[in-house]
Amino acid sequence: MSKDVVRDIPLDQVRNIGIMAHIDAGKTTTTERILYYTGVNHKIGEVHDGAATMDWMEYEQQRGITITSAATTCYWHDKRINIIDTPGHVDFTIEVERSLRVLDGAVAVYCAVGGVQPQSETVWRQARKYNVPAVAFINKMDRVGADVEKAVEDIRTKLRANPVLLQLPIGCEDTFSGVIDLVKMKTITFEDDKGTTVVEADIPEDMAEAAELARLEMIEAIADHDEEIAEIFLMDEIPETDMLKASIRTLTLANTIVPVLCGSAFKNKGVQTLLDAVVDYLPSPLDIGGVTGKHPKTNAEIEHKASDEEPTTALAFKIFSDKYVDRLTYVRIYSGVIKKGMTLHNPRSGKKERIGKILRMYANKQEETDQAFAGEIVALVGVKLAKTGDTLCQMDKPIVLENMVFPDPVISIVIEPKSKADKDKLEGALKSLTDEDPTFQVSENEETGQTLISGMGELHLEIINERLVKEFNVSANTGNPMVAYREAVTAAAEGSEEFIREHGGKKLYAKIILKIEPKPRGYGVTVESKIPDGDVPQDYINEAIQAVKVQAKTGVVHGYSLIDFHCELIGGASSATDSTEAAFQAAASIALRDAVEKAGVIVLEPIMKLEIDSPEENTGDIIGDVSSRRGQVVEMKSDGIVARITATVPMAKLFRYTTDLRSMSKGRAVATIEPSHFEQVSGNINE
Repeated sequence: MSKDVVRDIPLDQVRNIGIMAHIDAGKTTTTERILYYTGVNHKIGEVHDGAATMDWMEYEQQRGITITSAATTCYWHDKRINIIDTPGHVDFTIEVERSLRVLDGAVAVYCAVGGVQPQSETVWRQARKYNVPAVAFINKMDRVGADVEKAVEDIRTKLRANPVLLQLPIGCEDTFSGVIDLVKMKTITFEDDKGTTVVEADIPEDMAEAAELARLEMIEAIADHDEEIAEIFLMDEIPETDMLKASIRTLTLANTIVPVLCGSAFKNKGVQTLLDAVVDYLPSPLDIGGVTGKHPKTNAEIEHKASDEEPTTALAFKIFSDKYVDRLTYVRIYSGVIKKGMTLHNPRSGKKERIGKILRMYANKQEETDQAFAGEIVALVGVKLAKTGDTLCQMDKPIVLENMVFPDPVISIVIEPKSKADKDKLEGALKSLTDEDPTFQVSENEETGQTLISGMGELHLEIINERLVKEFNVSANTGNPMVAYREAVTAAAEGSEEFIREHGGKKLYAKIILKIEPKPRGYGVTVESKIPDGDVPQDYINEAIQAVKVQAKTGVVHGYSLIDFHCELIGGASSATDSTEAAFQAAASIALRDAVEKAGVIVLEPIMKLEIDSPEENTGDIIGDVSSRRGQVVEMKSDGIVARITATVPMAKLFRYTTDLRSMSKGRAVATIEPSHFEQVSGNINE
């Protein structure tokens, strides 16, 4: 590292965390309080007023939900906390996925009344996928029906995690006034109307016994995984506070336990102690250690340590179209330093990217800096070609980090410009939006010539449409949603094509014989060559294999992607004078069509997993409605007040479902919809 580089804060004092939760668990409200108490904001922004700092997009403020993950930086006890507030709505699950990919720790927010709700489970699975340690915050302790013990049990049973309660609430519902810290054995209350004055005091006598029992349970849970604590505990002694905190930190970093705190962000109680837990128990980049990738050419494994002295390695995890600087590329720097004006290499594209500006982000506000260090999350200006998941590194020290895998879109609608003037603008705007969002795709129906936009749900596409008008100044018409159906073969079959054509006075020749066989759902598409050596040059075979894959993607019979089959090229012939790559592409495509027509094709439709939380009195209407949509109820659980219904329903029958559900339940039921699997369309509908 050059001498002019000076890090303003040690790496072990940095925390990169995400705030994740089910929609309406109070995630953004919690983040707003964090920004207020850390001094970033001088007033508290409220979600219900449309004034939340982190929900800065107009569409978020109108709906009172988080749509895009917003990044910001704050400081607590001399430690820098980089925070990403992620969406809770399943349509924007990509924002959670890509944020967790680059974060070191997470705060999982749960509603004290609802406990672990459907999307809570989804984001928890995503966090486990990337081994992200977490602390849990049981929010809304002031609400009627708040039950911290039930929420903790939900974490244990539904998430299969190991929650350890570090705090007891003082009072509940409208009497909730603070917490008992079971590590320090002190009461903590939050004085004045904004809760800015934190007061520690001795535990009152009427709560002493309950606190003592809860503390013993906490120590016992820790002792199960820490031999030193276990020895002290078995000797009927109580470990020192510092020893307990060190053990909790070690076990949290190992994903062995989940520390649980409680409070009410809206009532300004418990957020400062949550911040203490973030700096005490969640990891720094040094705790996570180095990053491992592969050499783009040799595939050899490479490790770079979390250090400014190492070669520069960063992962682009989010692209955003900014009206002032055109394009922001959010990156997590794993090693080395990025300086303004330096050139980085993108191994995927093989292109160089020059860094024009480096921005530290405060939601939608920016602060320019000349350099950024290992462990930081910043936005870069000037990176033109990088996509989500690309690695940026030094040209002389190339490395490719593990890429991100994104779910396929499940719903499509037709879009067309309102005028000729809008046509070019629409193409450019859609290109920008697909760069931003890997779950948003644009395609053309070859049979109809219509442009289709595809996404993760109705709300997703609704927001895209609003952004086209308001951000890109494009007027477009949208048509009825079209479901992303699939095709699949039902039997094994052979197909062949001897391609003989004349084009521009030149004769073209290629011959391909292939065999296809159906595979189980989820298998995908595999193509291999069994053509005897010497019959066809390898370059032509490669083109034929690629053509089969392309033809499968664009559809063979109905124009839907052909999935879940294995194809073998078993024979072929070529001409030394008349064969071309294009001829073999055409021959392979036609041979595939021939085989598919002989094998027979079924149409598959996407089936969605529907999870509904509803008051008991509405369950009859809801189950009846699910049945009318060709759905099947898989499971129903109830605690006597709220019922959770799990069902599978065809995507085609779920348009406007959330609106219908609100009508059936007078706005009290909520639903989560996510892709489940593909299933054969029933006979009469297929016709």
